[in-house]
Amino acid sequence: MNYQEFISEFEMHLDALETRTDDVLYKAEHGISRTEKYIKSLRQKVVEIGFKSKEEEISFFKHIKPQIFSKLIYYVKLFNIESKRPRSSSKFQIKYLNEHINKLQVYFNDNLEFYHYYRRGATTLDAEYFTRGKSDLRMPTESYHFFIDDQFATSQDSTVAMIMAYDMLIVYLKQEIEKLESNNHVNHNVMKNTSSKLFWTGNKTELIELIYALHSSGAINSGTADIKELASVFEQMFKIDLGNYYHTFIEIRARKSSKTKFLDKLTDSLNRRFEDSDE
Repeated sequence: MNYQEFISEFEMHLDALETRTDDVLYKAEHGISRTEKYIKSLRQKVVEIGFKSKEEEISFFKHIKPQIFSKLIYYVKLFNIESKRPRSSSKFQIKYLNEHINKLQVYFNDNLEFYHYYRRGATTLDAEYFTRGKSDLRMPTESYHFFIDDQFATSQDSTVAMIMAYDMLIVYLKQEIEKLESNNHVNHNVMKNTSSKLFWTGNKTELIELIYALHSSGAINSGTADIKELASVFEQMFKIDLGNYYHTFIEIRARKSSKTKFLDKLTDSLNRRFEDSDE
């Protein structure tokens, strides 16, 4: 079977997702969901149709499956890294991102023999590495076991996917570091010139609820503003560290009572002001 159309459709959907917003957590979350669907669909095709030859099977597990599986690994890791990224100074963010680059490099070092085999385009061990039913099935170090089974996995296709994903992540992290380094001087001057005497005296959860409401409404930059950039503006304006605001958003979303507690409070307060003004 020719899987090129399948791959092209998958990449088209991801391209649309990447251009839809600058919010990296939104992209990662939806990228995970989208990629999982395509992996399940791909598995179904393999189980139902199979392969006409060993060469076709090798080609699939060496080149086709890793193209999609690597995106799942990439988005899962990206979500974990960015959701825990410190909201402090550029210096600490750069340190944090560099630490993750080093962790990713460790994986290459731990799999050096296969890494060199794959990188130099070797083929002598392909039958062992990329056909199903071989012993010593290598399980990835991450929790992707949901997609590993004897009908849809070989000993090394997931390792190829990890290499591809980690390459993408390292490029992304280096770009983020470059942005922080280039903006550091400008941001420093902006902060130095900030003379606002306003302070947020509510709690952090209330401010985060407000920020997400503004972001969701599309009232700022027609809805294209990055939630990270929006949070940073409020942090600077009100001299507050919001911490892991995405985690707080998840907690707000999980509330059994009103998920818009602070917005409800704002509505009540404004309505009372209208009533008082009418008296």
